[in-house]
Amino acid sequence: MKKIILLTTGGTIASRRNPETGLLSSGVITGEELSQMCDLPDSINLTVQSVLQIPSNQMNGNRLYKLKHTIEEIFQNVDVDGVVITHGTDTLEETAYFLDLTIEDDRPVVITGSQRGPEELGTDAFVNIRQAILTAVSPKAKKIGTLVLFNERIFSARYIKKVHASNVAGFFSEGYGYLGIVDQEHVSIYQRPCLRESYSISNSFPLVDIIPSYLGSDGRLLQASISSGARGIILEGSGRGHVSPELVPFVEEAGKKGIPVVITTRADEGEVRHVYDFPGSVYDLTNRGVIVGKDYDSKKARIKLAVLLAANKQIEEIKESFLI
Repeated sequence: MKKIILLTTGGTIASRRNPETGLLSSGVITGEELSQMCDLPDSINLTVQSVLQIPSNQMNGNRLYKLKHTIEEIFQNVDVDGVVITHGTDTLEETAYFLDLTIEDDRPVVITGSQRGPEELGTDAFVNIRQAILTAVSPKAKKIGTLVLFNERIFSARYIKKVHASNVAGFFSEGYGYLGIVDQEHVSIYQRPCLRESYSISNSFPLVDIIPSYLGSDGRLLQASISSGARGIILEGSGRGHVSPELVPFVEEAGKKGIPVVITTRADEGEVRHVYDFPGSVYDLTNRGVIVGKDYDSKKARIKLAVLLAANKQIEEIKESFLI
């Protein structure tokens, strides 16, 4: 018999309609209630443990650490085959990538959620939980890091992104696709990540800001980030990673203060690279100490930079890590 631990954190997947407003209240249905509706095979021994009961817009660094430590404690039991986490969809991709970078165990960690509440017509809550559990018991899901199961598809945590606000096919990996599928009882993995990173973190989750560059943007937001104590900054540029030239002096200021700055692109696909030479180009920024964010989107780059800082990595080590 396979032993799976289901960790609940709230979200739409645990929501119930508020009779006074007619709107959903997230995180009010227990994991025990949800699991009883999933028609699991008798070969699976499921234990439910509530970690949080929140909408995922309330997820923060301290709660990420709590979830991480809970998983590590569970994996001290060699009889556990895997962990499944239910999570709100708004920040699911960020939590998934944090765990991917910080959980070293080879056993599966699978995160899922739903776009429709359990009591709504056409809910995806129960099928997503069921298929996440089936993924977690599959030997094929071992040694590939934290996974996301959504709408029958299995995704890598690094590239998963919420691409639709409400549709049940709400998640995808632009440019890379999904790793596999769950078809009724059958789990299939068609591709696996070539590399897997894992970092031991000892410090609290550091303050890392995302600063977008847009047509006509100036340096006010970047200046505010620097002056308010940010430990790291993600610049979300356009195209190949270009920013407004008005941001450049503040990029230099961040460098002088020892604050690592990573440049990403707001484009859904493609990499940040040296292609152009003008003020605010990637070439210009890297000459001023900015770290190239390759194909990371801004949210994933923020999680990675925060993890690297919490792991006490220095600037050169951070640069190397973002090349992976």
